[in-house]
Amino acid sequence: MRGKTILKKTVSTIITLLVVSFLVFLSFSVIPGDPAVSQLGTNATPERVEALREEMGLNRPFFLRFGEWLLSFAGGDMGISYSYKIPVKEMILDKLPITFTMTVMAFILVVIISVPVGIYAAKHQGGRTDRAVITINQVFMAVPPFFAGILITVLFGVVLKLFTPGGYVSYTKNFWGFVGYLFFPALAIALPKAAMTVKLLRSSLLEQAELDYTRTAYSRGNTTRDVLYRHVLQNAMIPVITFLGMALADIFTGSIIIEQVFNIPGLGRILLTSISNRDYPVVMAIIVCLAFAVIVINLLVDVIYRFADPRIRNED
Repeated sequence: MRGKTILKKTVSTIITLLVVSFLVFLSFSVIPGDPAVSQLGTNATPERVEALREEMGLNRPFFLRFGEWLLSFAGGDMGISYSYKIPVKEMILDKLPITFTMTVMAFILVVIISVPVGIYAAKHQGGRTDRAVITINQVFMAVPPFFAGILITVLFGVVLKLFTPGGYVSYTKNFWGFVGYLFFPALAIALPKAAMTVKLLRSSLLEQAELDYTRTAYSRGNTTRDVLYRHVLQNAMIPVITFLGMALADIFTGSIIIEQVFNIPGLGRILLTSISNRDYPVVMAIIVCLAFAVIVINLLVDVIYRFADPRIRNED
């Protein structure tokens, strides 16, 4: 991308983050529930509640609090947790490797499952294998990740005993045990996305195979394999790249639910616990970080998309 395009993307990213940050801060300022009451309990006297609110800075004007929080956040200070009394940044950095590793594993599974299966199904269009792939795809696309997680736990954990349900292994104690345990929740996240990717790739390949440039490639003596991998696949992957980018962002944010199914102490656990405890500094920091991750992923996908499609690159 040219400098002008990069500048536009950067400015757009900053504005989006500012808007998201403001909406997050605003939402937790107006929703029912008082962090001071959550900390002291409902039996606390009004004087104690008011004193704690003053100590937490909740009595100050909204825009003053937002401005101070935004400046601190931009400087790397995410505040102090109301419940745990430790810096929010430390809590996030402690849990981020867990959620990040599971996200990367799930995305890799999506790619290594969907691309070969999608190509194979397109090459055998209308055959038994193709019909079987279409049927299995429909099933996986209809099953939510959390329910897939339950089925995987029953099958691989309870029946086949390939892992211990709820027996999470910390990466600080046994890295390969940690990776082995995360494989199954990553698989639960990946299966629906892989099924969607297979369907999209198959349709894209069949669409490209009907275009004039494909027939021209055949007329020049190219084999079916050469036409597929040198011409058709490159063009067919363009919409798939866009979908995979959206899938990666969705995997990262959606892993929060799967963490609860498999008892994984990642960002999802502290997010849900903090919402229950009205621990707003933790909740706001995690949501803004998730929003930032989604924006960065979309930006990277846009860059890759422009390299993959010369038509868009030439428009810059």
